[in-house]
Amino acid sequence: MIQAYEYNQQNELIRPIEVFERDDEGNYIIPELCTTIAPPNNPSFYKAAFDVKKQQWYESATQEYIDSLKPAPLPPSDIELLKKQNALLSKQLTQLFAIFKGAESD
Repeated sequence: MIQAYEYNQQNELIRPIEVFERDDEGNYIIPELCTTIAPPNNPSFYKAAFDVKKQQWYESATQEYIDSLKPAPLPPSDIELLKKQNALLSKQLTQLFAIFKGAESD
């Protein structure tokens, strides 16, 4: 038995398969749309695809697809919201004091 890797019509990796069948000379019979070349064990690959001419795997995922896999940013916490609100109120209060102080000196 040997390990092979099945890919679809777009050459994207589908799954690993085990090949048991042999020809009369004892060579394993690799099914169509399969290769014995293992895809890279690379965590940065999102969607491995096989280049039949070059006999190598490559990244086929678009940036849009990769971005869609990333989790959405978390909404700000209550404390973060309060900090922003406090900063805004402090700024407004400082501006009011400046206006009041300017009116007082007239």
